[in-house]
Amino acid sequence: MKKSFLCCLTFVCLLISPFLNFAQAPPLGTAAGFVLFTSDGAVGNTGLSQLTGNVGTNNGAITGFGNVNGVMHNADLATAQCASDVLIAYNLLNSAIPAFFPAPLLGNGDTLIAGVYRVAGVSTLSNILFLNAKGDSGAVFILQLQAAFSTNPNSSIKLINGAQACNVFWKVEGAVSMGSATSMKGTIIANNAAITMTTNDTLEGRALSTAGAININQVLAYTPTGCGSPLHTGPPAPNLGTAACFAILSGNGSVINSGITYITGDVGTNVGLTTGYNPLNVIGTIHPIPDVATAQATADLLIAYNYLNVLPYDIELLYPAQFGNNLVLTPHTYLLNAATAFNGTVYLNAEGDSNAVFVIKISGALTTSTFSKVILINGAKAKNVYWKVDGAVNINDFSVFNGTIICNNGAVNLTTGDSLNGRAFTTSGALSTSAIVATSLSGPCGALPLTWLYFRGQPVQTTVMLLWGTSIEVNNGFFTIEKSRDGTIFQNLATINAIKYGMGQNDYSFTDNSPYSLGYYRIMQTDKDGHSTYYRIIQVKMNAGRVFSALQYTLDNHVYVKVFGAVEGAGSLELYGSDGKKIASQKIQLSQDVSTYKIMQSLQPGVYTLNILSNTTRLYSARVVIL
Repeated sequence: MKKSFLCCLTFVCLLISPFLNFAQAPPLGTAAGFVLFTSDGAVGNTGLSQLTGNVGTNNGAITGFGNVNGVMHNADLATAQCASDVLIAYNLLNSAIPAFFPAPLLGNGDTLIAGVYRVAGVSTLSNILFLNAKGDSGAVFILQLQAAFSTNPNSSIKLINGAQACNVFWKVEGAVSMGSATSMKGTIIANNAAITMTTNDTLEGRALSTAGAININQVLAYTPTGCGSPLHTGPPAPNLGTAACFAILSGNGSVINSGITYITGDVGTNVGLTTGYNPLNVIGTIHPIPDVATAQATADLLIAYNYLNVLPYDIELLYPAQFGNNLVLTPHTYLLNAATAFNGTVYLNAEGDSNAVFVIKISGALTTSTFSKVILINGAKAKNVYWKVDGAVNINDFSVFNGTIICNNGAVNLTTGDSLNGRAFTTSGALSTSAIVATSLSGPCGALPLTWLYFRGQPVQTTVMLLWGTSIEVNNGFFTIEKSRDGTIFQNLATINAIKYGMGQNDYSFTDNSPYSLGYYRIMQTDKDGHSTYYRIIQVKMNAGRVFSALQYTLDNHVYVKVFGAVEGAGSLELYGSDGKKIASQKIQLSQDVSTYKIMQSLQPGVYTLNILSNTTRLYSARVVIL
């Protein structure tokens, strides 16, 4: 029995020893999503603070906050769970066995490595304290402060050699008071005591208390990234369809410009007239009256609006009249549930993800101040920003706006000096511009990223060989081949990536191994920004005859040629350099069956011309590129 007990005790010790003997990050549970939280006490703000993360108390008042990039929780199920999770984290931090015992005065250029530190008395941070991970991004720092903790003005924590704020923990047995302009890193858990942050303090981490008030005054605080924290990617973006081609579009209302306005993208309305735009200043199509393009774009716009309208929101910004004011938003779906006054600047922070999507839903009109700005940071892209506004939109003079504005049943007014990196749409309402610059994120649909040369098909034995050519490919992504029995209903056949070199002629081919006896084919080109355009439809009829065709490709600096349906007899392959000089020539035997030939000479990178001859008649000529 005694032996069994000792074995069990040994097992338990081994199980818990990694946390007790080495710095291990405690699980924060739901507390990880809070930037400010107390289990018992008030949470208050004075002045203009910028917060990313939830704010809450399980027992107390929340006062003085403007818009917060997070959810406000007051004595609900979330705060009850968070209180439990904070206590668990506190107990784990408190039970960690310290290996280092620094003096109460921290900082002054000192450097700490990963581990557990215990300070016996009242402690103070002064000047700079470096936390050195020594190249280990998983290195954990735990500071057990056994009494109150304060920071001197302008003091800071500096993370070096891979250290991350998400792996830094401050367990404080007393009040926490930060001097002005402190730069703090890590999660602070104060036990039965208050936390105070003052003017211009910055916290990359969390301020949590088991019981005590939290008060902040004009601070910047945000939950840290990394360490398995959720990635904010935002919702799926709406599909704009052909509306993406337009920079300015009204589904029902006049579109009018005054002054010198520069537009990249199409301009038009589906009901009314489009007037005042100088074609010399518009890179795209001006639709002076409704047409097929404006009708389709309007239909696509309505689909996009309906998608955004029912999209659930993650965060409600509670003070629409105070929108802006240097507010920082991360990839989410936001709701402002009233008419919104945009003053100053809004920062959209993609947190390093260039594909992250931002959706701002406004239940009412949107009005901006002069010189208002939407600023994209940390990889945010204007093409991934959408503003859904149920009311009129007025972007005041000299504003810089990023994203696609989709206004429902309201007028849109872009005024003098505005710069719109995106699109301005309304489902129904007049749209006016006055001496602005607007750049559609897809550009005009008429500006293709290539020039088409040909698209044709021909039967080859029991297959159909499809051939097409382009030139001046500047933004081409890939081609999609579709086929049909009747020329009306098409199905996808293949996707072929664009050639990655050259500005001259590019020749492509694809073989349909299961063609219809009478089939139709069409080809679509998609550019790197996702915009697609069809070229043309062709008809191919299978027959018993043999039609000559050839397909050439390169491998290991050699040229291979597949020849189909040739008249039997003597032939030859000839290869010429870019200077017109013959480089290689070899005899081949042509036949109606599929034959593959290899030019034996190894070639240097460059552009060559391949000819296939039957006796002295040239059957085929194509360019060959060796990379």
